[in-house]
Amino acid sequence: MATDIDIKRENNRLNDSKKYQIIKERLQERGVDVKDIAEITYDLQKPYVPQITMELCLDHVDRVMMKREVQHAVLTGLELDILAEKKMISEPLASMLLGDYGLYGIDEIMALSIVNVYGTIGLTNFGYVDKLKPGIMKKLDDLGKKKGKCNTFLDDIVGAIAAAAASSIAHKFAN
Repeated sequence: MATDIDIKRENNRLNDSKKYQIIKERLQERGVDVKDIAEITYDLQKPYVPQITMELCLDHVDRVMMKREVQHAVLTGLELDILAEKKMISEPLASMLLGDYGLYGIDEIMALSIVNVYGTIGLTNFGYVDKLKPGIMKKLDDLGKKKGKCNTFLDDIVGAIAAAAASSIAHKFAN
């Protein structure tokens, strides 16, 4: 017989699956496919895991995105970008978000909440991709600089998920 705790756990698992689907849809709406994220993960880990495949990277991206802490950060960041675009955030925050103000830093802090799940390697992986802006991250960063578009959180979220997935793979294949 299922206890109240068992039922609550199952409901939370189902809710996480629903949030995962919502996140995938919202990322797609903003021009990001999970394959774009997996490509960054692949590039991060290829030098260290010669047998790596895109399928493995996609699996680890999915694992990261199923984590509740990650889902909360992603949903919050995406919402803030969308609200800024819709002019639903007051000044001076609106201008800072729309202009991706360099000293704002909260976007990176939110990204760090994603990579911290995987320890120091997550942090260093994120720092690397945040500076380099590979693949879709560069496109998002450039698009975010166009008038009216806001990807202040999105580019960092994408980098953080990729870095966390790379870290997850590193943990799996560590000697």
